[in-house]
Amino acid sequence: MNRLRKKLDHLISIKEKALVAYLVAGDPDLDSTLDLMHLFVKSGVDIIEVGVPFTDPIAEGPIIQKAHDRALKNNISLPNIIKLVEDFRKVDDSTPIILMGYLNTFSFHKELIDKSDQHGVDAVLVVDIPGELSISSYGISNPNIDSISLISPTTSQERIEKIAKNGSGFIYYVTLRGVTGSSNLDVEEINSNIKKIRSYSDIPTLAGFGIKSNEDAKLLSEYSDGIIVGSSIVDMITKQSESDDINRNGANAMLKTLEEPPEKTIVFVLASRLGQVLPTIRSRCILAPLSPLSCLQLKS
Repeated sequence: MNRLRKKLDHLISIKEKALVAYLVAGDPDLDSTLDLMHLFVKSGVDIIEVGVPFTDPIAEGPIIQKAHDRALKNNISLPNIIKLVEDFRKVDDSTPIILMGYLNTFSFHKELIDKSDQHGVDAVLVVDIPGELSISSYGISNPNIDSISLISPTTSQERIEKIAKNGSGFIYYVTLRGVTGSSNLDVEEINSNIKKIRSYSDIPTLAGFGIKSNEDAKLLSEYSDGIIVGSSIVDMITKQSESDDINRNGANAMLKTLEEPPEKTIVFVLASRLGQVLPTIRSRCILAPLSPLSCLQLKS
C-alpha cells in the first residue's frame, strides 16, 4: 500500500476529510516550489498535487495556464520534477505526491514514470485520457502508483460506472462544467453524482475545480471525502511571486508569515481539520496577501 492509500484510509478511519493542495512545478522556480511543498504540509495539507507544465493544458483555466507558461519559460521538464520530488523526500517521506499532467509528457518519459515510485511519486493524474483507461493502457506499467480518474457533471451514467470501477487511489470529481477556476457550484448535482460514484466504487471521492471560498470548501466537504484546491493557491503564488520579496528571497517571503500572529498580518490559512477548529499552531498561515479563500476551515 503506497502513501496515498495509507493517508486516505487513515483519514477515513478517524472521520476526517482530505485536503489536497495543487501547485505548478517551477512557478515561480523550483526552489520556491520545494519550499512551498514543505509549507503546505506544515499548514495541514494532507496530499500535494504537483502540476507538470504543458504547452496546451486544456483542462486549466487562465490562472493555471499562465503558471504553466511561466514554468515552461524556466525550462521545467518531468526529469526536473522527479528531482524535485526526490529533494522533498529527503525531508518528508510520508506526504503523498500526485503528478498531474498530460499524456504526451508522461508517454515521452515512459521509462521515468515506470520507475517513479522509486523516486517518491505515489500517483499520476493524466488529464487527457478517458477515465475508463489508465496509464497502463498506454504502455506505462507501474503497479506501485495509482492512476487517478476524473468524473465530471457531464459524464454519463454508463461511463460513471466504468470509470469508478477502473480508478485507483481516489476518484477526482470535477464539480463544474468548464475549466479550473470556474464558479457556480450546483450542490444538488454534486451530491447526486458523488452518490452514484460511491455506489460503484469503495475508493474515496474527492472534489475539485471551483473552490474559491471558505463556504465552497465547507459545502463540498459535506458530500465528498475531501477537497482539492488549485486555482486560488496558484493565483496567490502568482501575486506573491510578482513582489520584490519573492524575487529576492523565493518562498522565504511567504514563510515569514508563519512567524506573524494572525492579527498582525493579512494571511491565507489553508485549512484546519474537519469536525474541529485546531489551535492556531496547527492552522498555519501560508501566503499573503488575502485571497478570496480567506480562512479555509473545513468543518463537518
